[in-house]
Amino acid sequence: MKKALFLLIIAAVLTGACGQHRQPAETEHEHSVGALTVDKNHPGDSSLYGLACDGCTDSVLVFLDYQSGTLDTFDIIEANHEHRIYGRPHIGDEMAVILNPEDHEEALMVINMENLRSMWCYMVTPTLRQLDQMPKRMRRRMMERVPDSVKRLMMAPREYSLRLKRDNTVMARGGQFRQTTTDDMSPVEYPPIKRYTDWHLYNGRIVLKADTISGFSKEGDKPSIDTADIEMLTMDTLILRFNDHTQHYYRKTETETEN
Repeated sequence: MKKALFLLIIAAVLTGACGQHRQPAETEHEHSVGALTVDKNHPGDSSLYGLACDGCTDSVLVFLDYQSGTLDTFDIIEANHEHRIYGRPHIGDEMAVILNPEDHEEALMVINMENLRSMWCYMVTPTLRQLDQMPKRMRRRMMERVPDSVKRLMMAPREYSLRLKRDNTVMARGGQFRQTTTDDMSPVEYPPIKRYTDWHLYNGRIVLKADTISGFSKEGDKPSIDTADIEMLTMDTLILRFNDHTQHYYRKTETETEN
């Protein structure tokens, strides 16, 4: 709670500075809000973190850098053209920016971190147990004998979710925490869910970490880490491309979750 309150206070103070015009280089330091380290970069992460300010358009991002405290205006025309603006910037939103190494006035990628911090859900469908071990003919006959009503009940989809929280922790829901006798007796099985515990951005990619494959620490276990590219981020859609698959998510509000 203290950390959340601190971030809110910092955001309010910095947002007030967003209406200022950038000062000439020789006086810029005098008017900066100080070297803030609200979001610390991981080693090797070249992203800039800060706030979107008044004046943002489809061609420019007005940005207040957390670390330097300076107000900058970045060209985002090419990033827009290449669909690398993930989440439309709004005043006061926390943003991650990757600059062109050859032109520091151009942003190659912009990510709205406020949009990322949400409950992202997706539906999964079960598969029949040991289906691949049966002859194709037996599979067909077995499924033909099952009434449609039973099929619908048996193959009902389930909702899995991934909540990316402000404190960079993750809450994953869905699947089973541990196998039970009744699970073994079920004719179907649902895909497992990796129970991530932490997340952060790294050079424009999202890094998800679980202490173990099940999300619980055990002595001697090494963390499981997955890295994904963001392919789309809107107010209601998130698409992440992992090494072995692409996952589509839909956003769920806290009100919808409670209901």
